[in-house]
Amino acid sequence: MCGIAVVYDPEGAASAAQLADVGVRMLERLEHRGPDGSASRQVGSAWLGHTRLAIVDVKGGAQPLADEQQGRFVVCNGEIYNHEKLRDDLDATMLTDSDSEVALHVSTQGPDGVARLRGMFAFCVADQDGGFLAARDRLGVKPLYWARRDGLVAFASELQAFDPEWRPHVETFPPGHAWTPQQGLVRYGEIAEETKEYVDRGQAHEAIREALIVAVRRRLMADVPVGVFLSGGLDSSLVAAVMAREATSDGAPVHSFAAGTEGSSDLAAARVVADYLGLVHHERVYTADEVVEILPTVVASIESFEPSLVRSAVPNYLLSEMTAAEVKVVLTGEGADELFAGYDHLRDITDADDLRLELIRSIEGLHHLNLQRCDRVTMAHGLEARVPFLDLDLIAVAQRVPIDWKLPGEEGQEKRILREAFAGWLPDEILWRRKEQFGDGSGTTAVMATRAAELAPDDDWESVRIPGLPAPRSREELGYQRVFAAHFDGVRSDRLLGRFATA
Repeated sequence: MCGIAVVYDPEGAASAAQLADVGVRMLERLEHRGPDGSASRQVGSAWLGHTRLAIVDVKGGAQPLADEQQGRFVVCNGEIYNHEKLRDDLDATMLTDSDSEVALHVSTQGPDGVARLRGMFAFCVADQDGGFLAARDRLGVKPLYWARRDGLVAFASELQAFDPEWRPHVETFPPGHAWTPQQGLVRYGEIAEETKEYVDRGQAHEAIREALIVAVRRRLMADVPVGVFLSGGLDSSLVAAVMAREATSDGAPVHSFAAGTEGSSDLAAARVVADYLGLVHHERVYTADEVVEILPTVVASIESFEPSLVRSAVPNYLLSEMTAAEVKVVLTGEGADELFAGYDHLRDITDADDLRLELIRSIEGLHHLNLQRCDRVTMAHGLEARVPFLDLDLIAVAQRVPIDWKLPGEEGQEKRILREAFAGWLPDEILWRRKEQFGDGSGTTAVMATRAAELAPDDDWESVRIPGLPAPRSREELGYQRVFAAHFDGVRSDRLLGRFATA
């Protein structure tokens, strides 16, 4: 996990100094994403900058990574989980053990090569002859923004990297796409929709269980310690349970991390899970005053004013701060609700086809919402978050599960089929615990409700408009918009491809 800042001149007219003048400032604003070092290089018509969080090949994986023979270089943010298999398949000389080096070599095949990668990534490749390629993973787990101005094209991992004069031009680089100056944007892959549904419930249980186990196992790839965020809800608890079983092979204990206000339901449930699984458990208990104090920092960090994201981001931000002192990588439960119909509002969709389409839409929109929050709050502290439920193979399995099997069980619990698949892996009180939004379970929502008036005391808040942002839907959202505008003046939400849609 890292941060990238890239400036490219398609016409080749800008000087190296001009490109570096833009790029250096961008990279400096991304230092939090890579506390282990930074480097840059002029390559042909591009300036490549990288700030590194060292996780795989700690000693030899510094970037930009080079294919000296071809005069090609790459800067990459993320992890490529199938890099070892690709190394065996590629006819290329590898100079490091870094997973990112594989991206450098498959990129010679253009978008078709990018489609071979499995993981979370955003990267740019440049060669000495002026060639260039940028790409982002299919789900947009890893962020990438781009902007065009004065003949240049700039890319960065976060909005805040861009200078004020660039911000009105910034857009979200779309997931599942690659860009070259010759072909423009090309969609190299989609989230496959499997249509051959399971007919045997036991077969579905086995497939779900095995797919999650493999997904977690893939995301344990690291040369540094790996922990787990544990809210005490179903999704993170299942990830923790799989990790605990995998850890028995090497004897190393699994560290789990939870956050909430004193007496919150998440903290209590997480303790139950940690005790049951034998985890080394850590807690961050915070007060209402801490929530209010940290709010402006959190809004700026997640680069969003969406209230549901802010509410869940506050505990996650404080949790990440604590976790980063213990490990460099953490697994989370993001994505399970979108795969297995975990949200309350989905109960109102009675038509199976409509619900199926809504689930696909929600998965495709995660990069604007929960994945954005997950990336920013962790990377604000130099911590990498990995999301096993959004493994492409697990998504394919989930799409084969009949919609009826995802509907609430007899007691009303959502994600029934997922709970059934892991019977016996967790205490029943956790396995069948009703879902709570993270902001609710951690106690943050209640705090926000009492302090909303302090964020936007305007009597006429409904008529207040902030340039470039949509009309606020609540007094609370207006308060977050004001904080956002103070940090990102000039950013136009309509250019960010709906990334501020309702969660």
